[in-house]
Amino acid sequence: MAKKDSTDLTVEKKLEALFQLQTTLSQIDEKRALRGELPLEVEALEDEIAGLRTRIEKIENEIQQIKDAITQKKREIGEAEINVAHYKAQLEDARNNREYDMLSKEIVFQELEIELCNKKIREALVKIEECEAQLKQNQELVEFREQTLEEKKGALDAIIQETKEEEEKLKEKSKQLEDKIEERLLNSFMRIRHNARNGLGVVYVQRDSCGGCFNKIPPQRQLDIKMHKKIIVCEYCGRILIDSELAGIKTTVEEKPKKTPSKGGSKKKQDKDKEKA
Repeated sequence: MAKKDSTDLTVEKKLEALFQLQTTLSQIDEKRALRGELPLEVEALEDEIAGLRTRIEKIENEIQQIKDAITQKKREIGEAEINVAHYKAQLEDARNNREYDMLSKEIVFQELEIELCNKKIREALVKIEECEAQLKQNQELVEFREQTLEEKKGALDAIIQETKEEEEKLKEKSKQLEDKIEERLLNSFMRIRHNARNGLGVVYVQRDSCGGCFNKIPPQRQLDIKMHKKIIVCEYCGRILIDSELAGIKTTVEEKPKKTPSKGGSKKKQDKDKEKA
């Protein structure tokens, strides 16, 4: 119902509601600014820890794969040793030189296979040592980052707890103000506010300039703003403009100092008075 009634508001009331909403949202921004960079730091630490854990998992999988490969090579060595023993037994019963040479070559081949497997095992053991060093380094880094994360989270939770109650009240107030503003205008305001660097979607005229980008506003446009007849935006930054009176800001007009007659002028006046006398 509030949204339907919002269309019946005058432009002046709409502008008042928008400025009140802007003020409330700015107060919420100030509360959140107290947290500083902590939320981003916490998020960055969580991402880093997740990445480190993924890396640890990959290293552990790599170590396991290398160990499986070593087991396979040991199995191949066992099979090759059996073959060598078998061929050596056959070598004693060789019936001719051709058979003897063939068995000798098989023995040499199997011995080379054993040597190659042993070499692969030695390389794999070195690789495991390297992986385990990396694993330990990453595990220590995770422990350190988790400790830092707990400290950052503790500090962030403390700040949130301090401002939580007041922030909730401001959120409720902003929700009530949003219900007073028609959806199309509210969406435009939120879009302007999101694109603005300082989060200001509504600003008042200050010294004949936009309170957001500080560009000069023509006199006729200032008069239109004061009339409260339509929504006017800054032609430079796109922010919604209101006058200082609607924003509740009192402006004082500087009085021009009265001209004091110069000494020479006062003397001439005295001379004229004497002549008349």
